[in-house]
Amino acid sequence: MEFNAIYVIVAREFKKFVREKSRLFSAIARPLLWLFIVGAGISRLVPRDTGVPYTQFIFPGIIGMTILFSSIFSSISIIWDKEFGFMKEILVAPVSRLSIVIGKALSGTIVSTIQAAIILALFPFLGFKLSMLQIIEVIFICASLSFCISAFGIVIATFYDSYESFSVIMNFIIMPMFFLSGAMYPVKLLPAILQLVAKLNPLTYGIDVMKHAIFPEAIGHMGPDFSVLTSVAVILLSSIIFVFIAGKAFERKE
Repeated sequence: MEFNAIYVIVAREFKKFVREKSRLFSAIARPLLWLFIVGAGISRLVPRDTGVPYTQFIFPGIIGMTILFSSIFSSISIIWDKEFGFMKEILVAPVSRLSIVIGKALSGTIVSTIQAAIILALFPFLGFKLSMLQIIEVIFICASLSFCISAFGIVIATFYDSYESFSVIMNFIIMPMFFLSGAMYPVKLLPAILQLVAKLNPLTYGIDVMKHAIFPEAIGHMGPDFSVLTSVAVILLSSIIFVFIAGKAFERKE
């Protein structure tokens, strides 16, 4: 019963994604804009002797951006489900609330990972030479990070009943998460207070472990900020915490 509930939720959200072609286009257009226009412009301001070209440095961050926007906004489906009564039907079903949360998070994970994989396929145009093992590692990292961010979005969505209020809150969460994640500049170069905030951001660790996988030889300011073990541990722990909180939040909605 629990597995069937998860499967139905995942299948429903995936079918919606496949039918909405504009959603895929807009999700891909945003990172391309940042990578080839914003990144190219900022690269002229960054010293060339850093060891890693700036457009290559921000590549993991752009993948992280794709995951962040896709995963967070996949949780908006919860708002729609509340407005149209579908969420009530799910909540009265004889399944655990954790199954509902996991199903929603997995659906966001699949959609986000597909979009991230499309952006990852651009690596030859940026001068990268990635082995098949590296590509598999990055995709696995993307899936893990997508699940974590999707679960985080579900936690937020459970506290809002209207699409308008949720959108306003997202504007105060998504962009700070992105800019304080090490996507555009190394965390170690931020002021102390912002470093502290960045270390509380799960996206920071997802992008950092992607840097380990994509350019493992980078050192100094342009290299990763944390160890692989630390980043992976934070992502896994955050995922568990967010799923648990979302499950409890759903129970209070009954």
